[in-house]
Amino acid sequence: MGRPGRGWGGWTLLVWLLAGSLALDARRVRQPRCPAGCTCTKDNALCENVRSVPHTFPSDVVSLSFVKSGFNEITGGSFVHTPALQLLLFTANSFDLIDEDAFLGLTHLEYLFIENNKIELISPHAFRGLKTLIHLSLAYNNLETLPKDVFKGMDALTKVDLRGNSLICDCKLKWLVEWMHHTNATLDQIYCSGPPIHQGKKINDLLPHSFDCITAEFASYQSMKFESISVEAFTFGKEQYVVFAQPFAGTCSFLEWDHVEMTFRTHDTIQSTSTVVCKPMVIDSHLFVIVAQLFGGSHIYKRDTSANKFIKIQDIDILKIRKPNDIETFLIDGESFFVIADSSKAGSTTVYKWNGNGFYSHQSLHPWYRDTDVEYLEISNKPHLILSSSSQRPVVYQWNRSQKQFDRRTDIPEMEDVFSVKHFAVKGDLFICLTRFIGDSKVMRWDGAMFKEVQTFPSRGSMVFQPVSIGNWQYAILGSDYSLTQVYQWDTKRGQFVPSQELNIQAPRAFSVLSIDNRVFLLASSFKGKTQIYEHLMIDLSN
Repeated sequence: MGRPGRGWGGWTLLVWLLAGSLALDARRVRQPRCPAGCTCTKDNALCENVRSVPHTFPSDVVSLSFVKSGFNEITGGSFVHTPALQLLLFTANSFDLIDEDAFLGLTHLEYLFIENNKIELISPHAFRGLKTLIHLSLAYNNLETLPKDVFKGMDALTKVDLRGNSLICDCKLKWLVEWMHHTNATLDQIYCSGPPIHQGKKINDLLPHSFDCITAEFASYQSMKFESISVEAFTFGKEQYVVFAQPFAGTCSFLEWDHVEMTFRTHDTIQSTSTVVCKPMVIDSHLFVIVAQLFGGSHIYKRDTSANKFIKIQDIDILKIRKPNDIETFLIDGESFFVIADSSKAGSTTVYKWNGNGFYSHQSLHPWYRDTDVEYLEISNKPHLILSSSSQRPVVYQWNRSQKQFDRRTDIPEMEDVFSVKHFAVKGDLFICLTRFIGDSKVMRWDGAMFKEVQTFPSRGSMVFQPVSIGNWQYAILGSDYSLTQVYQWDTKRGQFVPSQELNIQAPRAFSVLSIDNRVFLLASSFKGKTQIYEHLMIDLSN
């Protein structure tokens, strides 16, 4: 009876011994070995010429190095299987990209050296999760920039090394300069390889205001299903409106801004014939519209606010104005005038004056010259007109205050075949844009005695070269019947216009600017296509 008991106890002991042995063998099997191509010591691993990042290392490895490896990038999650790493080093490798979340899971990493590689691009969230990192080196790579806020969340950093890279200190790197002035981490002296304004300077010496990163562009906003030849923005009764002259439809089309739908909508129309200009003019809180027509004479309309419609109040002398091409309105000594440029052989460009009841002919400037454009401007605080003509150079007239008329003053030399002249001012200097259909359109500056050439622009079917001012931005827009419309932006340092963008407008004829609801719109008339509306948008290049 005793033997079976002793036998059972022996078997129990044997089972326990076998189980312990199997468990020990199991632990030995599960313990990862040093990967091929790597050399491992007690707590360090060195991998050379490996084709990819191995996923298994001995659990006690806390320092890992890669030398002359053959992989092209560090992919996301490459080290999730080695969470105990405290130091990670890459040197003399051929990879050029660090992917998103490349070091995910390394919650104990303190030192990261990525040096002497060929890195050109780092993903914005490449270092995400490295909250314990205190030393980061990206020295001696091919980096020209760094993604914005790439060091975000790395609050433990005390040292960043970016030496040996060709960093371009443009707006994309402005964030780094801002970060350097707020971080506790130190950076070695590094130099800018560009752009020219910062080339050779120490990044450490730059300040956030060293960068001019705000730019702007015209973005397509609304397309109107009609052709137009002129456009005017104006204010009446505290509301803002736009009027387009539609020659084929024979109307002046008035648009208003819908504050709810945030679009331009039809407000009213004036029916006419072969309309070329619809010129609004506000006098003593009354709205007048001068409607210039190629056929049937030109007329003046007044807005009847009680009846909420336009009423024709006056015809313009058809013997003087036979083929109107442009209208300008202006004030001199509190008196209201408008002038119509006439482009017929028998007509005459004529100035009209408001007498309290209507407009009467005040002065005929010159007959027989087929004027295509008239521009009112002040030169040395004196009223002037510049007339453009197909038969002579642009002529400058000056207001004679004693005679209350315009006297011919001079012409603009060597500028034949000018279709139109528009003026603008920059820091007190007066400039004009002169449009030529074929040849060179020009920008000229008044030097105190005459207009002198500043810049030329190739014109290919240009009927408009119009300066446009929006806040501190000065533009010049050169239209084309054969190509894209060119937008130029004034460069204050150069004292010239530089290319800004291109707009696809079919046969543009005029531009106007309207500011409403804290937005700015560019309205573009199109003679052969849809009238276009663009929004002027501010862009921060540092984002």
